[in-house]
Amino acid sequence: MTRPLQTRTSIAVALSAVCLAIALAGCDTDPPPPTPEQTRAQIKRLMPTSVQDRAGWAEDIQSAFAALDIEPSAQNLCSVLAVTEQESTFTAHPAVPGLGRIARKEIETRAERKHIPLFLVRAALQLESPNGQTWDTRIAAVRTEKELSDIFEAMIARVPMGKRLLAGANPVRTGGPMQVSIAFAEAHADERTYPYTAEGSIRHEVFTRRGGMYFGIAHLLDYPASYRKPLFRFADFNAGRYASRNAAFQNAVAVATGIPLDLDGDLIRYRKDKGAGKVSATETAVLTMADKLGMTPGEIHRALSGAHRHAFEDSALYVRVFEIADKRNGKPLPRATLPRIRLLSPKITRKLTTEWFATRVNQRYNRCMAKAK
Repeated sequence: MTRPLQTRTSIAVALSAVCLAIALAGCDTDPPPPTPEQTRAQIKRLMPTSVQDRAGWAEDIQSAFAALDIEPSAQNLCSVLAVTEQESTFTAHPAVPGLGRIARKEIETRAERKHIPLFLVRAALQLESPNGQTWDTRIAAVRTEKELSDIFEAMIARVPMGKRLLAGANPVRTGGPMQVSIAFAEAHADERTYPYTAEGSIRHEVFTRRGGMYFGIAHLLDYPASYRKPLFRFADFNAGRYASRNAAFQNAVAVATGIPLDLDGDLIRYRKDKGAGKVSATETAVLTMADKLGMTPGEIHRALSGAHRHAFEDSALYVRVFEIADKRNGKPLPRATLPRIRLLSPKITRKLTTEWFATRVNQRYNRCMAKAK
């Protein structure tokens, strides 16, 4: 029997509604995350064409993203690739020109600081090491930080005065393809289980490709930040987490008070700092605003002491300082700015800054993102 036209029309309308609902539901569904294989393929495609062992690099980078539970988006992958290219041009153990000379000078500087006569230090370096060469000869021949770090660890254990002179003071403080801080890696491993079977100490792991990439990626991406541009994460990678946000806060303090400040991202003096115990220039400037802020000196210091955390920007101090500064400026001030820091290291022979580093990495990042699109 033929259905009435009205009934057929109602059925058609109902079916259309069901189809529309299904289509809309499909639009609201997030695409599935990429598989490890897809992520590795993307990494290999985005790497500079000159990189050797592309499969090995892709494996170590992808596994680090997975272990840290970081989204392998094009932005995140390109950020990591850009920093790695800048720091080592994808060399697991980058060579450092004149490293032996730098190391020898470091040893003598430490000896003088600890009032150990230089003739004793030089005599100790002429002793035979386990491979038959003198320690001095081995140090003179080193090309990479890994080689130098291994020699220092051996010297600490075997050379007379080794523990007194060198224990806990290995001059190699960064390593691996992302030149990550060894102190950061050790602290990170204390807070979060290292996902690989460590072959020796965490220091040794930093000098492996997998460990160097894991800790470098953690330092670059494994923390919350409100930055709208990756440029500021690149600056933080060089100057310390939240340095870009804190430099912008210093700028706001300078605008609000009229007191010039170095925009270095360091808001207070810590115990390890030279001149520890003294109030920093930033804190001194903020204290002149105590009445306007409605805060005591103790409250101000406690708030500034939290500047290494993301939550600092939700603090009453941060909010009130920017309210005053924005009003005085006539328009909102930036919430992130590149720290103005001169890079100092025995390895650096030119006048370089954090701004230079971040800008160079950002150029590499933009080229990578153009490839991704």
